Amino acid sequence: MNSTERVKNTLLGKPVDRQPIYGWVSANLTEQISEVYGSVEAFEDKYEFDAAHIFSGLSPYNQELLAKLREENEELTPDLLLDVDFFTDPDAEGAYQQLTDSIKFHKERDRFCYVQTPGFFEPFNDVFGIENQLMYMALYPDELAELYARQAEWTIRYAAHCIDLGADCIHISDDWGAQNNLMFSPTLWWDMIYPNMKKVIDYVHSRGVFASLHSDGCVLKVTDGIEKLGLDMVHPWQENAGMSHDLYKEKYADKFAILGGICVQSAIGIMPTEQLGEEIRRVFKNLKGQRWICCTSHFVQDHCTIDDLTYAYDLIYKLARE
Repeated sequence: MNSTERVKNTLLGKPVDRQPIYGWVSANLTEQISEVYGSVEAFEDKYEFDAAHIFSGLSPYNQELLAKLREENEELTPDLLLDVDFFTDPDAEGAYQQLTDSIKFHKERDRFCYVQTPGFFEPFNDVFGIENQLMYMALYPDELAELYARQAEWTIRYAAHCIDLGADCIHISDDWGAQNNLMFSPTLWWDMIYPNMKKVIDYVHSRGVFASLHSDGCVLKVTDGIEKLGLDMVHPWQENAGMSHDLYKEKYADKFAILGGICVQSAIGIMPTEQLGEEIRRVFKNLKGQRWICCTSHFVQDHCTIDDLTYAYDLIYKLARE
């Protein structure tokens, strides 16, 4: 069984020869990993990572135009964007060379390739700022909903290219959770985010490809909506934000898989070595045999030493094969 088959079977709840493993290790530790292993790619090869988290490098927004609009207006509000075409062209020639190269590289290693895709709330934080957008959800709900609908249209066109190039999964990044609750009301989520995300997921599934979600924090108030969306995988199902493994196993284990388990906020790079080992063993005891891909909850932070990272993945590699 190769890595793509292993991950697909996990997502579908079918038997696997071992637990799949992955990790978001590159963003903050590339230099440190490269000093010891030669490159992040060599680290991923050593531990036989089963998946690849791929970025195309294409931004959905024309940043120069947005900067000009900010200069011309005292405040950039959603209504000001309705008459402006500030989206980039997802069909632009040459826009996907980075994605093409990355998928080719990882498919040579038989890895499951999931491509990061913009959601709705998260990407518009780059446009308005998170505090302003939260305010605009109350002050400009109709205008913001229209912008989200346009984002869905862009994302579907973007996803089409990713799928054509060989993506196994479209991974929608859309942070909704604070540490203990949603950042906005469930009603706003159902009214503004759910219908647009549903369009994207339905399109992805119509192409025979998996759909996954990344949202940090506690999203308990919309987990039934996550199920209704038909998502195949959720990352990170953040245990230290109240998303218990028991709840997942009791209510959602037959609905979708989870990617995660190794917390960057409370475990790896935080705990002393012996305690970290106990934590990793606990997570494997809770989730091994489930529809679970062992992964970090987010990018490992730069306060994590190479010794701790190596210790963690030596143990993860071993436990996945026991």
